[in-house]
Formats: sequence, C-alpha cells, structure tokens
Amino acid sequence: MSDTATPTKKYYPVIGLEIHAELKTNSKMFCPCKNDTNEERPNVNVCPICLGHPGTLPTINKQAVKHVIKVGTAAGGQIADFTEWDRKNYFYPDIPKSYQISQYAFPLIKGGEIAGVKLTRIHLEEDTAKSSHDKGDFSLVDFNRSSLPLMELVTEPVIHDAKTAANFAKELQLLLRYLGAGDANMEKGEMRVEANISVATEDPQGDFKKMGTKVEVKNLNSFRSVERAIEYEIKRHIDMIEAGEKLVQETRGFDETTGKTFSQRVKENSNDYRYFPDPDLPKLFVSEIPEFSHDIVKKELPELPWEKRDKFKTAFGMKDEDAEMFVQNESLRTFFEDVAAKLQAAGKIDAIKLAINYITSDIAGLIKKSDSDALAISADHLVELLLMISSSELSSRSAKDILAMKWTDADAKDASPKALAEKHNLIQKNDPEALKKMIEESIAANPNVVADYKAGKQAALMFFVGQIMKQSKGSVNPETAKATIIELLSK
Repeated sequence: MSDTATPTKKYYPVIGLEIHAELKTNSKMFCPCKNDTNEERPNVNVCPICLGHPGTLPTINKQAVKHVIKVGTAAGGQIADFTEWDRKNYFYPDIPKSYQISQYAFPLIKGGEIAGVKLTRIHLEEDTAKSSHDKGDFSLVDFNRSSLPLMELVTEPVIHDAKTAANFAKELQLLLRYLGAGDANMEKGEMRVEANISVATEDPQGDFKKMGTKVEVKNLNSFRSVERAIEYEIKRHIDMIEAGEKLVQETRGFDETTGKTFSQRVKENSNDYRYFPDPDLPKLFVSEIPEFSHDIVKKELPELPWEKRDKFKTAFGMKDEDAEMFVQNESLRTFFEDVAAKLQAAGKIDAIKLAINYITSDIAGLIKKSDSDALAISADHLVELLLMISSSELSSRSAKDILAMKWTDADAKDASPKALAEKHNLIQKNDPEALKKMIEESIAANPNVVADYKAGKQAALMFFVGQIMKQSKGSVNPETAKATIIELLSK
C-alpha cells in the first residue's frame, strides 16, 4: 500500500508477545554450574549435565522456581499447585541434548496482567547455548549460557499497536529488576522479545472481522526494535492484503540496519516439538513447599513499579516525568526516598518538593556530565543544603554552586554544605544596614538607570538586583534585596 493509496478495508493489528528472560541465581537451572552472564571466556561454566552427556541427571533450581512464582504473584496470576517439566524436542547445534527442558501442559503461572496487558502463562525452562557465525566459514558454540534458568512469559493477543507492546516489555523489565529476579539487559541478551503479529480485516460493510495469518518475529533485543519490527510487519501485512498476495505463517528476523524483517523458516506448531514429560525430573506440588505459598510470597514482594509510580504522584505531587525518572532509576529513587524520609522526620515536608526539583534537574544533570553514575553528595548533605535554602540562609544560585563543587572538587565531596558555604562566603547576609548602604551606593552610581526605573522600565529594577547579587557574591537574599531597592527608589 503506497502512502497515498486508500485501503479498501479496515485493519486491526493483533499482537501477542513471548518474552524470555534469564533469571538471577547462583547456579544454572538443572546443574550446579555457575550462572554468570558476564563471563566472556567461552565454555568455562560447563559440566556433563549442561553439556548433555548420556547418563547425567538434572535437578531443579529452587530459587528459579521462586523467582517465577514472585513474578506471577506480582502480576496477579494463578500459581499452579501441580507442575512438571517437559522435553521440547528439536535439533540445533546449541542444544546438546537435542531437546530443551521446558514446561508445556502445566506451567507455573496462568493468567495475570501487567501494564494493562493480560497474560496467558509464565513458565520456566532452560536457556540454550550461544552460537556465533562471524569468525570464518564455520560456527562456534559457547555453552556457558546452556541451561541458564529462563523464564518465558506469554501474553494474550490483546495488543493492537507497537508502542503498547514496547511499553509492556519495559514494565516487565522493571518488574524483574524490582523483584531481583533478573537484570533483563536486552543488549546482553538477558531479555529477548518475540512478537506474534497478524492483521484482522473487516469487510466494507463492517459485518465481520477475518483474522489474518500470524507471523512471529524473533529475538528482538531492544525496545526500539520491538516498535520498529511490529510497525514494519503491520504495514507489510496490509500491503500484501491490499495487493491480493498470500501471507504465510512463518518465523522472521529483524534487521536493525534496514528496519525490515526477513524470512527465517516456516513456523513450527507445538506438535512439531513432540512434547512429553521429562522422566528425569520429579513432579512438583507447589502447595507442599511452604515458602512457595501465596501468603509468604506476597509478604516478600517489594513495592512494585506501578505502586511506586502511583505513590510518587499522589504522596509527593510529582509530575509524570519526575515520577518516571525515579521509577526507572534505582540509584536516584533510593536517594530520593532517603532524603524524603529525613525531611519528614525533621518536620520539613514542604522541602520535599524542593528535593524533587534539585534531584531531577541539577543532580541528574551533574551525573550525566560525569564519568560515573555514582552520587557525589549524601542524603544527609542534601537535606542540610535544602534546609539552608528553606531558611533563606543560602540562595538557590549558591546551592547550585555547592552541588557543582561536590562533583568537580575532590575536597568538597566530604565537606558539609554549611562548611562549603562559609568557606566560599556564600551564606546570605541579613544585615539590613549593610544591604541598604550597598544599594544606596549602586543607586548613586547609576542615575540613568534610576531615571529609567522612574519612567516605568522594570528592567532597571532587575539591573540593580543583579548588581547587588554580583557585589555580594550571592550572599544577599534576592527577594530582600529587591524589596529594599524598590523602597529606596520610591523616595
């Protein structure tokens, strides 16, 4: 369909997501090998079990099971009482056993909802090894990743646009991080998104909708790629329908350089994998394991991303973008909550809004300019700085200067804001006689500006305010200076 063509039907994109996320555990899913996604040396975290040697027996990683149960509980899903592991049979060089241990008929979690998107299931399986094909006319396989605990989450096909799909993936990543279940860094392959896309059509009279052919786009490794791939596929489907061409059910990849998808293979069905229960692993009755009970797991959940978001906006009156910054950034979020708690304890609740402004603008800006994400100011020191501003002991300009010193001056990092203000003569002076004398001298030296002010030019007033702030090196309260200047010019 060209940009100027008028479609003959209405189109309804129908999207479901399958998301794989590696879980944070000490060992792999079915063997005692180290779970270390940062290991760069190939084939060091391996053993006969994850290499698929004959006669070896897998064992279930208890922590991985609990991670999935926590995710399911947070999403409001139903925890299975009975679950089992199945063998998903297919051959590929990165699966040494020629089957993957997964879950089919009895997943750990059914149902639930995240970010307004309903879930079908969440189950647990093992990851595959990692193949690379960029060294020559051969392939290499690294088995460090083989058998890492892998959570697979499947949504209902209730998503109808690319942005909603990407937002869902972002919220799932946040949830995994809040729960400590996984880092879910997409650039490292710790979370991979697969999108199932079809386009339903409605006849011109609107009498019925006809579901389109489903296509799966695999291994999307960034939120931007999720959006771009889905947008491309929706347009491709509509173009082909408009042209009278036949879509086929297939698996496609996404080329980030061209922004286009490409065919990989004809899509398999579940019966192609010949699932059957793994005879080497015991059946799992969740209710028989006390620490997996709903009540215990529920109590262990931290405040979830959407709960934080709501609290920041309702309890502190944050703007959406400020609340989102804290929800997304663990370091700034923890820092703000510490500062807010200290201000509340001191009975200075009004200063919390000031804290939000300084953290989201000045401190976030200083972090961005530095080579490190580390905070150069403690919560106690920021509270002290905010209280000095609130009591008019320090001007906003001087407070910004002190913050900058914390990031640029090694000697200032451990010094208190009070000590830095005194050292650099930044404490606002409240001596009315000294201020009056300073203003009178400025007025006497600038008769033309006085005449402009009396002629109604407000810029003249700000000229005098600027002069006094410069002369006092910011140690005078600007509002006090402004009021005194108006008083003296009125004589």
